Amino acid sequence: MRKIRVGVIFGGRSGEHEVSLMSARSVMDALDKEKYEVVPIGITRQGRWVTAWDPWQTLQAMLHETRDSGRDAASEGQGIPLAMRELVPGIGEGGIPYVDVIFPVLHGPYGEDGTLQGLLELAGIPYVGSGVLGSALGMDKAAMKAIFRAEGLPVADYVLVMRWEWEEQRGEIVRRVEQRIGYPCFVKPANLGSSVGVSKVQEPTALPIALDIAARYDRKMLVEKAIDAREIECSVLGNDHPIASLPGEVVPGREFYDYEAKYFDEATQLIVPADLPPSKVAEVQELAVRAFLALDCAGMARADFFLDRQSGQVYINELNTIPGFTAVSMYPRMWEASGIPYPELLDRLIQLAFERHRDRSRISTLYRVDGY
Repeated sequence: MRKIRVGVIFGGRSGEHEVSLMSARSVMDALDKEKYEVVPIGITRQGRWVTAWDPWQTLQAMLHETRDSGRDAASEGQGIPLAMRELVPGIGEGGIPYVDVIFPVLHGPYGEDGTLQGLLELAGIPYVGSGVLGSALGMDKAAMKAIFRAEGLPVADYVLVMRWEWEEQRGEIVRRVEQRIGYPCFVKPANLGSSVGVSKVQEPTALPIALDIAARYDRKMLVEKAIDAREIECSVLGNDHPIASLPGEVVPGREFYDYEAKYFDEATQLIVPADLPPSKVAEVQELAVRAFLALDCAGMARADFFLDRQSGQVYINELNTIPGFTAVSMYPRMWEASGIPYPELLDRLIQLAFERHRDRSRISTLYRVDGY
């Protein structure tokens, strides 16, 4: 029997490029080589698709060069049209073989936000994870929180700030934040992950600096009320009937769970499963599944929560539709604690991709007046 060809796409045009490389390495190493033929597909920071030689090594080598020069250092690359022709079955003879399914490991914009998913929909290729709508909502924290509120999910107070507003009305924005949110607060780009561009603001003088930083990464920014809370996470798996894992807890080694704490700080503790009473575990799991369905997600997502230390109130912070898959990432670790080891988790995600693709294929593209 022929092996299933899995195209693993990584890198991408976002601030989470380096994290994507770490996640992709873990996924490619863990895929069962008896079942799958792994086809690595890299995307540079400038958007070039790298399929020749070893794309992962190429992008890894480029990390130092692009940090110093900011230029595209790829010696082998393809534009999107040629790359897509080679991915579609029966089209293209050179380069990489066609693939049966795509496993996107692209964190942040231009990969996790529905753009890649739309491209794959046009090409008719099955892929792991949420579709265009679920991916877009999962990336845009402002739209996500609006949906959560509309669905009756508990969300902490926040203020949405557009970049043009900040550039034109700095004094008014500061007053709005101070009146509605106060200090301390968190400032973050609406469309990014891995805590890139996130600042904790303790006093008024730090707010403009934090908004300037967030504005580098997005045209939409969120200012959120800081809560004295435990950080709880829960993994979700499935399509129409998703299930939730045992929750885990993040105890940052720094003041908050920033980029360095997530990926490099050995003092950060990832506790799986979290020390929670059964009633609170059930509450977190229920909210995680409700949030997943509210955004029309598919395949996988990691739900992040705040558990208020004083009141015991659980607030949903966000959903990540392509969660980290590094060796220390919470998504696979929580499923491991729930009885699904990493290789089996990847198997399930690939099967869910085929399932969702079959479901999409049932949609008729031919309208008849008689309704049949």
